[in-house]
Amino acid sequence: MKIAIGTTNKAKIAAVETVANDYLEQPSYTYVKAASQVANQPMTHEETRLGAIHRAKNTLQAVDVQLAFGLEGGITEIEGAMYVCNWGALVTADGDVFTAAGAQILLPEEIAQEIRNGKELGPVMNDYTQRQDIRQNEGAIGIFTHGLINRQQMFEHIVKLLIGQYFYTVAQKGKKHHV
Repeated sequence: MKIAIGTTNKAKIAAVETVANDYLEQPSYTYVKAASQVANQPMTHEETRLGAIHRAKNTLQAVDVQLAFGLEGGITEIEGAMYVCNWGALVTADGDVFTAAGAQILLPEEIAQEIRNGKELGPVMNDYTQRQDIRQNEGAIGIFTHGLINRQQMFEHIVKLLIGQYFYTVAQKGKKHHV
């Protein structure tokens, strides 16, 4: 099965490949630096979800594959508290679009304030940890869960939700419905 992943982020790529290798027959991969068409730092669930959908659709338009994945990380505020939020989208060559969200955790106020001041979470996390490429590795979720879950694992959960919906739809299309 030909699969395209709308990113060059290694945590996101590893998430799709890990899950697809377990559940899809003979997957082959293409990687596309796909545009999200949303802000570099999505600030709501809606914007983060839309970014994932755009990445998946733009990826499918760029290459000839059966499935295209788009994964997007963002933040959302609930009652004045800022949380990490993550969304994924799977678009099929047949035109089906599936979406799913993942884990959310509270960000420390000092991180949230930097984002409210216009910075992106990735660079803020690099400064906070005094390391580079946090978003390519454990992500904020890995830092703030003390390594119990990392960004790849968080996105793996989303990819499983997407592939599960895809399998359900394929199975339903194969059934004859009686009224």
